Amino acid sequence: MSFHGKNLIAGVPTQSGGTSFKPVSPLNGHPLEPAFSPASLADVNAALISADAAFSSFSRTTAEARAVFLETVASNIVDLGDDLLQRAHHETGLPLDRLTGERGRTVNQLRMFAEVIREGSWRDARIDTALPDRAPLPRPDLRRILVPLGPVIVFGASNFPLAFSVAGGDTASALAAGCPVVVKAHPAHPGTSELVAGAISRALETCGLPAGTFSLLHDNGIEVGLALVNHPLSCGVGFTGSHRGGRALFDAAARRPNPIPVFAEMSSLNPIFLLPGALRERGLQLAGGLKNSITGGVGQFCTKPGLIFAIAGEELTALSGLLEKAIQAVPPAPMLHAGICTSYHSGLKHLAGIEGVVPLAHSEQPEDAAQTQAGASVFSTKSSVFLKEKGLHEEVFGPCSLLVEASDAADLLELARSLDGQLTATVHGTDEDFQQAGPLLEILQRKAGRLLLNGFPTGVEVCASMHHGGPYPATTDTRFTSVGTAAIQRWARPVCFQNFPPEALPEELQNANPRGLLRQVNGQLTKAAAI
Repeated sequence: MSFHGKNLIAGVPTQSGGTSFKPVSPLNGHPLEPAFSPASLADVNAALISADAAFSSFSRTTAEARAVFLETVASNIVDLGDDLLQRAHHETGLPLDRLTGERGRTVNQLRMFAEVIREGSWRDARIDTALPDRAPLPRPDLRRILVPLGPVIVFGASNFPLAFSVAGGDTASALAAGCPVVVKAHPAHPGTSELVAGAISRALETCGLPAGTFSLLHDNGIEVGLALVNHPLSCGVGFTGSHRGGRALFDAAARRPNPIPVFAEMSSLNPIFLLPGALRERGLQLAGGLKNSITGGVGQFCTKPGLIFAIAGEELTALSGLLEKAIQAVPPAPMLHAGICTSYHSGLKHLAGIEGVVPLAHSEQPEDAAQTQAGASVFSTKSSVFLKEKGLHEEVFGPCSLLVEASDAADLLELARSLDGQLTATVHGTDEDFQQAGPLLEILQRKAGRLLLNGFPTGVEVCASMHHGGPYPATTDTRFTSVGTAAIQRWARPVCFQNFPPEALPEELQNANPRGLLRQVNGQLTKAAAI
């Protein structure tokens, strides 16, 4: 593999004079070549000036042209072959089979958004034709459609070096909407980022689209990220990461003279509620499922269950014993980078230091610090402790969960009410349990963006009906998703055209409906021409 280690601004590799940095492989703690050049503030400015210049033409490209571009990006990523997977493996420690699946998800997302924009209903075209004879006042001709926001800033995520990074869902949906993108690469996998950025840049050239539509900037600190958010030409932000990082970007965007939206996915404990019938009938199955969900990907999924709630009794005692054995048998594995590993162990130490919190199980095999390894852990506590200690409501990112014992059904409801916003909430039960679970499900509907019955939250299907978001602090805007076709709506805003001549309207709003879109015309959904 050959890397230049530079920023990529409108297709041109650019090196500034800052202190370069090298990623460190979590597999052995060794630095990886080459050194990467951090972007300067001048680079930030150049990338956004290029993006803004590209916006006027890129936003007006046909849906078919943008769809072909996205499909070309997907093909280019596939063409990178094993080089991409090997580099991502060495930079993140993630196994090759996981990365192969993530590459598939990444290219499928790009192809999915190509089909979304070809079909076109995402633009939400609405037409109310003029009523000149209406009394007491005539109605003007009104036509509304979603249009792209402008240049978008995307922050690469540490835990998904492909699917939530340079060409991941944020970038794919923003490009599909017609927005140029400037990506701030994650410093833990800059080589992976450079390879994918090259795939995007080559696709722009192949498709004859403006080079400023995409840029990639490196930095191993916070200066470049904040400069991107604060730049007056930035129009929106996509972020997946820590609560601290997401909130800093959100606050910075809100302080701007012209605030911009920040769609940040930040933290979630993804509680699982085990109802009595499920505990009684499926204890062994639940223990195995919990173990897999807690430790999958070394607990570095945003949907990892960090809380387990159940009513105390013999059934819960039996489940605890099964879960203890299952967790002890899980071997330690490398985390994404040393910083995450250090934070994980600090989180375990914090939990162990809270009065009333008891260690239930930890991986029996010793951890190898040289390989940035983390062992799985489960703690237990009583509901009274959980309700009192706000620190137990904070995410520990990694293969760790907390089992909370409720005294009765009313106590279980009180625990649910105490929760902050979550990406997911899960309930396991029998038909008999669910006949009594209405109040619990009603509470959880207010707390989470996705509710699951008799399943496990890790694993997010990329499709039209998926919602991957939730009330704060899970995300900064619970109305939107970062996964699935609806993610494109984050990067658009409505514009209403009043009394425009037909030739001046976007084709999606023209009477003849030349694209054959499903539109709302005078209150009715139809593909027919407007009269």
